[in-house]
Amino acid sequence: MRVERTHVVADQLGTLLRRLRKHSGLTQEQLAERSGVSVSTIRRLETGRSADHRVGTVNLLADALKAGPDDRRRLAAVLAKQESEPALESLSESSSTSSPLPSRLSSQFAGAAGELAEEVRSRWQLEEERRRVHDPYPLPVRWHQAPTDLMDHPENIQRLPPGTAPSPMDLDSDLPHVAEVYGRVPSGRMVFLGRAGSGKSILTIRFVLDLLADPAALKRVPVIFGLGSWDPTATVLHDWLTDRLLRDHPHLVQRVPSGVTLAAALLDAGLILPVLDGFDEIAEALRPTALAALNTTSLPLVLTSRRREYAEAVRAAGTPLTWAAGVELADLTPGDLTDYLPRTSRPVTARGSSRDRHANVWDLVLETLRTQDTMASRNLTRVLNTPLMVVLARTIYSETSGTGPKELLNTTRFPTEHALEEHLLASFVPTVYRRTPVRAVSGGPGRRDDHDPDRVQYWLGYLAHHMARLEDLDQRDLAWWRIGDALRRSTRIIAVVLTCTLSVTVPLWLIALIALGLGLGDSVAGIGTVVLEGALFGPAAGLAFGSVYWLMSRFGTTAFTPAHVRLRLPGVRRTRARVGGRPMRTFTSRFGPVLLGGSVMGAGFALAVALEHALVKGTPLTSGTVIEGTLVNMLAFGLIFGSAAALVFGLIAALETPLDIATAATPAGLLAVNRQAVGRQVLVLVPALTLTIALGGHLVTGLLRNMLGPLNWTPSAGLFIGAVGGLGGAFSYALAFTAWGQWIVLTRVWLPLTGELPWNTAAFLDDAYRRGVLRQTGAVYQFRHSRLQHHLADSFRRHHRGYRPAKFTAPPPTHPGGAAHRVDAARRREDGAVTRTDTP
Repeated sequence: MRVERTHVVADQLGTLLRRLRKHSGLTQEQLAERSGVSVSTIRRLETGRSADHRVGTVNLLADALKAGPDDRRRLAAVLAKQESEPALESLSESSSTSSPLPSRLSSQFAGAAGELAEEVRSRWQLEEERRRVHDPYPLPVRWHQAPTDLMDHPENIQRLPPGTAPSPMDLDSDLPHVAEVYGRVPSGRMVFLGRAGSGKSILTIRFVLDLLADPAALKRVPVIFGLGSWDPTATVLHDWLTDRLLRDHPHLVQRVPSGVTLAAALLDAGLILPVLDGFDEIAEALRPTALAALNTTSLPLVLTSRRREYAEAVRAAGTPLTWAAGVELADLTPGDLTDYLPRTSRPVTARGSSRDRHANVWDLVLETLRTQDTMASRNLTRVLNTPLMVVLARTIYSETSGTGPKELLNTTRFPTEHALEEHLLASFVPTVYRRTPVRAVSGGPGRRDDHDPDRVQYWLGYLAHHMARLEDLDQRDLAWWRIGDALRRSTRIIAVVLTCTLSVTVPLWLIALIALGLGLGDSVAGIGTVVLEGALFGPAAGLAFGSVYWLMSRFGTTAFTPAHVRLRLPGVRRTRARVGGRPMRTFTSRFGPVLLGGSVMGAGFALAVALEHALVKGTPLTSGTVIEGTLVNMLAFGLIFGSAAALVFGLIAALETPLDIATAATPAGLLAVNRQAVGRQVLVLVPALTLTIALGGHLVTGLLRNMLGPLNWTPSAGLFIGAVGGLGGAFSYALAFTAWGQWIVLTRVWLPLTGELPWNTAAFLDDAYRRGVLRQTGAVYQFRHSRLQHHLADSFRRHHRGYRPAKFTAPPPTHPGGAAHRVDAARRREDGAVTRTDTP
């Protein structure tokens, strides 16, 4: 009976897919090209010969055929009849509109989704605690339904068929009921609007935690994505979401049987609910395009944005987010302040005429706001109507001793709302750095001035300033592997040249001295020659690696990203998870670029040999014999070094394995993982390159000897060159062409030498996170709020005239109508990296 039932299901599915394909006017080959599913798979499905109906495959076909809700429900009903392998909970991105499907997943997807849910829950629960949201209680975050021109038609939101009247939707509510309100939206698509500081970030965190609080009812794992780094003209939403999942959850890099990463598979299966935070952070010129791109998808999602930026994008695109309901966050009321602020400070004792009485530092201010209608009270009331400004005021006045909040009523110092906001923003960092952190950071800053408010203000301002000038859209994400990119390209190339020069010179000197000590005089010929060889070969290799780095920055990219894998050395427990998909494809993808880099290094080595002969033996470089010999050496060494490096780096993929769930990405955790990964790569590369160069040199010279004449490659010379190439090449690669290496060279050495950052930058960032200046979003830091970031950047530029003003400027104040505009992507790309100018 089981076999018969399977054939019936297969026949029904094949008939339905064939009808949809013919209705769309597509051939099987055209459908395969549009969906990415092979022609043979489509043919098996349509003819009923496939008994294994993978939901991800059917989902791709349904999307390519632009199947409507009714057809998707029919597909879901067919798949639901399978007994041994029930359909995944979500057939497609729009499955929330259809009847529930069986919820039992395949073991791999179920385990991955469960692990991801637990990881997301623990991460954002910790972040909520860091932000002290519940101390003493969460600030009220309320909302009301957004204007109708910013929402889709009610019939579309409720996914009703034609002619059916929509039911009334009550979306007005507050923070504790955010998950419940979302559950009232049949389409699963919702937009939260609010001005800067109105509590959108806290809302998204609470939304995610509330959904994850009931695992039994959880349909999709909510994951927060900072939307500001998405360029819809360059990357489709699915690929961008996959990339962000891999960045923040690197264990999802493992491959499923279909060949895609587990991150992509979870998205394809509809098991991820994207919570897209910060639509307004997308470049202004790209927002309409981004909205149009979101409208081409049907996946359930939650979007947050400032109201004005979203409204402008809606007008430019001609439509709001399709199927999406919308709500707008409301301001805090004076009553909210009266309830909240006194509970954030300890009572103080005031001396009275007859007896002592207990007062609160906020009593005078709150009484003035309640009873007086003055310019001071009106300005302060409007400033303190967002959670951001209330939290800043609490930090500055409730938790420290000083002049007290009554100074906020001084209209001489603070004549406008903007002046009050700037004062709160400017006072926040000095305040939190005047007190000791709650918990000491292991390995934290050790210098006396690491906590000096002025130095800290400078370093944070430097980071905020340069984040606005990176050559891509990651303006909110403070990633440790991107800090060095703020330096000019020429500066980075110089740093690479110097680093690689030392990486080759020092090993050459050490190996040559060891060889001299062992009496191996046929490989090196004395101290003078050793010093000369190091002085020539090191810079030659440094210039060669610098040229490769320049080529990558000019025609590719030098934005090296952290590795999502680790090397599995002998003796380490093996894993069945795959990383690179087809081994041959991975091998060939690495072979070509490394072959070019190794060839350039070999050519540089040959030039250094010619120069050494000219200096030692007095041979003129312009003679025909020298030129011919140099060209032959360039060919030979280019082939030796290039093929050896390409072979080793191509085969090293066999040792790669994905990260496990225990290495869930935090900035510090990802840095530690990459340090270990690079260390293991060096341990493998040094002996592999040494042997490959030594043996490969013998083979190459043997092959070229018949064509080019006598070539000298003795075993001792080959081993010496191989050892220098192995050590120098491995360390040069590790320090110049990995994310961790760039962090060490540029962020831990170069920038501290110039005074732009502290020596222990990692501990400084972690300390700023613990003090509440920064927040963690997966594998990256962000400033606590974009307003704080912009303020620090503007303050840095105002006080350091040696820096050219950025085209990206801070937004106006947060009162209504003061939303910020970002420069468009083209202007940002033209701006490039930050450069110093001569100070007048």
